[in-house]
Amino acid sequence: MNTTHELFHSIQQLARQFTKHLNTALEPFDIYSSEWAILFVLKKNGPLTQKEIAEYLSIEAPPVTRTVKKLVEKKYVLQVKGEDKRTNKVFLTDVALQKYEEWEVAVLQANQELLAQLPVDSWVYLQQTISQWSQSLASKEEKN
Repeated sequence: MNTTHELFHSIQQLARQFTKHLNTALEPFDIYSSEWAILFVLKKNGPLTQKEIAEYLSIEAPPVTRTVKKLVEKKYVLQVKGEDKRTNKVFLTDVALQKYEEWEVAVLQANQELLAQLPVDSWVYLQQTISQWSQSLASKEEKN
């Protein structure tokens, strides 16, 4: 097998393993990693449109729409019509803000469990490499 195929296959497998690990950590709270990603982005950046959420997470709009709908049903986010009636701003609810710290503790603990398997200098290097690669891909996409 071509080594580039192996590299990208390994990255995809690792991403799925991370998602599974995070879903297990969030299971007691009845939320999934896809929902956590949106909750995290809203907590970090404040209210955003669904388009802004999709751009930040580098995913297509339909999965964001479905996930936001689930979060609305769980009463964790509100959708408010923007000045442009075609857009919705998504806000965290008071319920989500009250539960956020509990969710974050579970996520951080899950992350620590994964990082404990690597020496600190390795994960620092890994973070730098991933950031550089991500920025490079983002700037390439902007040019297209």
